[in-house]
Amino acid sequence: MRLSMPLQYAGEPKKAAEQVITLEKAGLDTVWVAEAYSYDSPTFMGYLAARTERVQIGSAILPIYSRTPALIAQTAAGLDYLSDGRAILGLGASGPQVIEGWHGVPYDRPLARTREIIGICRQVWRREGPLTNEGIYPLPLPPERGTGLGKPLKLINHPVRPDIPVFVAALGAKNVELTAELADGWLPILFAPEKAGGVWGEPLRAGAAKRDAALGPLQISAGGLLAVGEGEDTKRLLDFARPFVALYVGGMGAKGKNFYHSLACRYGYQREADLIQELYLSGRKDEAAAAVPLELLELTNLVGPESYVRERIAAYREAGVTTLDITPVTDDPVGLVEKVRGWL
Repeated sequence: MRLSMPLQYAGEPKKAAEQVITLEKAGLDTVWVAEAYSYDSPTFMGYLAARTERVQIGSAILPIYSRTPALIAQTAAGLDYLSDGRAILGLGASGPQVIEGWHGVPYDRPLARTREIIGICRQVWRREGPLTNEGIYPLPLPPERGTGLGKPLKLINHPVRPDIPVFVAALGAKNVELTAELADGWLPILFAPEKAGGVWGEPLRAGAAKRDAALGPLQISAGGLLAVGEGEDTKRLLDFARPFVALYVGGMGAKGKNFYHSLACRYGYQREADLIQELYLSGRKDEAAAAVPLELLELTNLVGPESYVRERIAAYREAGVTTLDITPVTDDPVGLVEKVRGWL
């Protein structure tokens, strides 16, 4: 099992990057750089590529609606070059709130778009011929939709790797099935190991049945807050996760169109998820955070006495997680990361 960490993109990303540089020496394997509607991800990925030596640098995520497929491929190839083969392309559909509210484009056909973008990226990186595609992204653009002057092109540069790892953030059954079929890895959020099989087992198996053996086994990166504490200290540390869960379950989307709310319901917390959403959307964010069930926090994080945290790591491993994604909550993140490396 490898060890990864999300870059905290809100607030002071440069300070967060300095922590990554330090934790790389302590054994951190991968850093995930988010985008949402903050600074763009590739800028900080390039900054990290210049400041680090070993850690893998992944986007988590580049929204598929925010760039053309060719630009996504170019960006990943450029980052892979700058980092000497350490880039990971994390893709996701995001949601209507961000895509239509921030990017101003329709949120439509996320599955078909994801499939085509992955295929186009791999065409670009392998340089097996001029880039062509049929479907949502016709390449070259047909004359009736443009000037008629477009022609198939091939990436000028020779990428460091012809197969840059592609990870997909997915929660819905069909999207998870597509991920298990096509992607190198999966980025689930709010991952509860004990409930994962019941929620995603069938789509993971369906996707794996169609998977090209050359891709190898599907990699899974998941985790949560990491902290070692006892008694009341444990509850206090878990409380750090409450605003995050409330934001996603309650505020990321609208009633009837919130993927994280739906996930909480599939986990068996529909009553609690409805209350969180009602409170959050009415502006009562603190009350929404307080309404997050303790059990959900315990299942989606690694917080407690040392023996308990080690049990949580074993649960993630048993659920198929290959990269433990952690957010250390401690005054000594280096010491904690070094300790966890020993437990892996």
